[in-house]
Amino acid sequence: MNPSRHSASGSQNADLQLTQLVENARDGNRLAFDQLIDRYQGDIYRMIYYRIHSQMDAEDLTQDVFVRAFRSISRLREPQRFRSWLYTIAVNRVNDYLRKKRVRSIFKSSDEGPEIQPEADDQRDNPEALEQVLKVDFWRQVGRIAKQLSRMEREVFMLRFMDDLNIADIAQILKKSESTVKTHLYRALAKFKKEKGLRQFLQEDLA
Repeated sequence: MNPSRHSASGSQNADLQLTQLVENARDGNRLAFDQLIDRYQGDIYRMIYYRIHSQMDAEDLTQDVFVRAFRSISRLREPQRFRSWLYTIAVNRVNDYLRKKRVRSIFKSSDEGPEIQPEADDQRDNPEALEQVLKVDFWRQVGRIAKQLSRMEREVFMLRFMDDLNIADIAQILKKSESTVKTHLYRALAKFKKEKGLRQFLQEDLA
């Protein structure tokens, strides 16, 4: 059996299963929607947390995204677009959150990377301690460089490399043309690639 043909068949079956779930959820099937939550909740939570760096608020916003999605899914005309449609809701909720946060505290930056600190002294001897330190350093680098990006460059970069979305989905989420998305992405990459520590992270296919 041709492995690539088997892989393509599996991908098509997964797409059909997703489409069927979305169609069932669109018809009011709550169990189908719960399965969609199980499938995408982790991705949406990470997407939100990358941007607001608050675990509690990220959990609340994630729940709100799915509540809004459930209320609106009957209006989703293309079930195969569910993932990008869900990310559109999440991006809009994050933007609302950040706007309100800036109003409450105009001098507090919302672009800093998440501070990941050990919770107890005994973690110093934990084998995972080094990985924890490296993670903190990585996010500090990302946060520092992200401040040099325009709002659109930063959003496109996050959607592509943090959320692993393709160019077509990003264009749909941000309501921009694919050429515009690529332009902003290449500008962001040019700034990030100056950092040796982040080059390996950026070894991605931009197609």
